[in-house]
Amino acid sequence: MNPYAGFLNGQDPLAVIASTPEHLKTILANFGADADRSPATGKWSARLVLCHMADTEVVFAFRLRQALSEARHIIQPFDQDGWAARYESYTAQAAVEFFAAVRTWNLLLIAGVTVQEMQKTLNHPERGDMTFSTVVETMGGHDLNHINQLQTIAAALEGK
Repeated sequence: MNPYAGFLNGQDPLAVIASTPEHLKTILANFGADADRSPATGKWSARLVLCHMADTEVVFAFRLRQALSEARHIIQPFDQDGWAARYESYTAQAAVEFFAAVRTWNLLLIAGVTVQEMQKTLNHPERGDMTFSTVVETMGGHDLNHINQLQTIAAALEGK
């Protein structure tokens, strides 16, 4: 089961992942200095969400390439909170720029993947078997989940 598929709501995952860098640039511009403000105690600021998205794009880059190069890749989960412990040294602008660069690289890879490769099986220890195509779908759903989260943060900060 792909927990991020529901966020797509019928949208083409490739169209979503191709459009996300521009969405993030617009969102960041709208936040301005508020990118570091948390909407509530214990909640991530927009900057932290953007840093998480940049890190996750690195993870997707690795997973996509491993899936194509191994017979049956086993995905390595990661601790997002452990990774987030290092986010204080990153700016929101750097996160968006890095995300956009790695996403471009990932889109170029995906563009060269054959129909047969899109159906290649890999395994996630927590979610079971999935295809390369499912990973792409996950990327799109993950993007939309966090774009929604960023919009919610913006709305909460407007109310303060």
